[in-house]
Amino acid sequence: SRRADGPFLVVNCAGVPEGLFESEFFGHRKGSFTGADADREGFLEAATGGTLFLDEVGELPVSQQGKLLLCLEEGVVRRVGEHWERPVDVRVVAGTGRDLRVALEEGGFRRDLFHRLAVLRWRIPPLRERPEDALYLAIRLLRRLGRRHGRAEVALSTEARAWIQAQPWPGNVRQLAHALEACVILSDVDLLTPEELAAVTEMGLTPRSEPKDG
Repeated sequence: SRRADGPFLVVNCAGVPEGLFESEFFGHRKGSFTGADADREGFLEAATGGTLFLDEVGELPVSQQGKLLLCLEEGVVRRVGEHWERPVDVRVVAGTGRDLRVALEEGGFRRDLFHRLAVLRWRIPPLRERPEDALYLAIRLLRRLGRRHGRAEVALSTEARAWIQAQPWPGNVRQLAHALEACVILSDVDLLTPEELAAVTEMGLTPRSEPKDG
């Protein structure tokens, strides 16, 4: 798209303190509060011309959701401590592991913000529904983890590759990544086996046919 060469900024909404929401998302003016020792642009300004990915958007406090909605509707931000608005042109993509339909009914997520964000919706299937992706991700993750821990030679045996594709991975990519990292750290061999992978997960060598979560 025309934003392909623009900035791509990822924000973990669960990690933004409620009291700093406006400063983090909209920016602030020098001297507007204790510790504001310089002018600072917020996430929305920083991503102007590109894309802002709101990871775990379902974790945003309800008290802040209306402020985000207003910005998305009007296309402007007002930095903390300023009295004028600044235009922003940003594409917002949001992701969440929560069922927002439940959150809507329980009052944990604003319905108007949900509809503003849900113009286009995609469901990413869990790994148990796409075993070929599980193997692809495992290979890429293992390369990255091997470099990080100084063990770039570590690889998956043929049996380990088949085992990875056969597992339900109820914890999805995080569980897969943690299992591989544990093997890289603990194993003293360069070719990982199903036994080594199974030993660092809650799963045995027989795949579960009916995973309960994920």
